[in-house]
This record gives sequence, structure tokens and C-alpha cells, in this order.
Amino acid sequence: MARRYWNINLEEMMEAGIHFGHGTRKWNPRMAPYISAKHKGIHITNLTRTARFLSEACDLVFDAASRGKQFLIVGTKNKAADSVARAAIRARCHYVNKKWLGGMLTNWSTTETRLHKFRDLRTEQKTGRLNSLPKRDAAMLKRQLSRLQTYLGGIKYMTGVPDIVIIVDQQEEYTALRECITLGIPTICLIDTNCDPDLADISIPANDDAIASIRLILNKLVFAICEGRSSYIRNL
Repeated sequence: MARRYWNINLEEMMEAGIHFGHGTRKWNPRMAPYISAKHKGIHITNLTRTARFLSEACDLVFDAASRGKQFLIVGTKNKAADSVARAAIRARCHYVNKKWLGGMLTNWSTTETRLHKFRDLRTEQKTGRLNSLPKRDAAMLKRQLSRLQTYLGGIKYMTGVPDIVIIVDQQEEYTALRECITLGIPTICLIDTNCDPDLADISIPANDDAIASIRLILNKLVFAICEGRSSYIRNL
């Protein structure tokens, strides 16, 4: 896999606060190689290493996108949800940004059944069929549609398990990460100083609490995916 230049610079990362980790009491010792200092009780991430792993992740997603592979972006905590949705839509990726339903990937047949139900209800709503039902039945189905939209709206066009999963906040999305590991799906994970860097295929040490940090990481990855997709289309 050829290395490319993704315009990743330390000054931009510092401005986004990527280097700020958690408090020194709340850390995973396995993160020691990725921490450069302590400041006022907070661990400071080594941005040179962050830049290296982010660049490797961009190379990976570019290569995958250029071969037509499918991506899933996962980030359900409030600070990440909007950025995840915007990034995924821009890159035409699937996403989960509200709640990870246990077994979403490892029990794909159940997820597929839910997606079929979701698509059927959306069709019935668009054609006006729901409004022709008795009020009580219509209200029940509309509530069901609303729940499905909340939890499955970002994967409504997904027809199988994804080829690569990008995870924002390893601790928050641990269940999703374990499912990917079980299925052997390659993962790219944004990890803070309280995480285990050995779980994901590519771990990007970065602040997983600051919106600016999350957005910058996702923007770089999304740009690489879009470039890869353009390459794929040109080669068709």
C-alpha cells in the first residue's frame, strides 16, 4: 500500500486540542508509548505519533475506497453524534450515531430483518398507506418507524457487514469494537489515554472528548475515502 501525503500538520492538531488526554490517574499503562508529557494533571499525547497513525489510517481507507469497499462510522456519544453523521453522509458511508444495538453485526440476520421492516414502514409512510389505517394502528407503526429511524437510519442502505469500521471513542463503543474483532472486520479507532491501543487494527491516539479533535480526525479520514472513491469511479 503506497503512502500518500494527507496534509496532516502538528499545528492544526494542536489548535484542535488533539494532544489533550485524560487525567493522569485515569489512564491505561499500555498508552505510555503514545504519551509525551504531563501537564497540570493531564497526560499529553505525542502528536508526532498521532500524525503517523492518522496518515496510515488515511492510506488504508483510500486503498479500500479505491477498491469499492464499504465503511461504517460509529460514534454515539452526544459530542460525536453530529460530526459522525455529517462525515458519513459526505463520504457516502454507513453510520451509527445514536445507540449501538448489541449484535448489530454479529447477529446480522436480525439486523437485516429490522432493516426490511424499516424500509417497508418508510414505503408505507411515503405512499400514505399509514394514514389510511385506524388511528391507533397508525400511531403505533409511526412510533415504531421513529425508533427504527433513530437507531438504524444511518445503516438503512447497508446490505451486509461493512469492510472497515471507524470508531470514535473506544471506551464508549467497546461493544461495537468487540463485534468487529469477533468477525475479523478491520477497525480504525480514535483512542484517548484511557484506552487499550492494541485492540484496533489502527489506533489513532487523540482527544476523544473535544468536538474539534473528533471533527479533524474524521475530516482527514473522510477526505481520503472521497479521494479513494473518485479513483474507483475513474477506473470503472
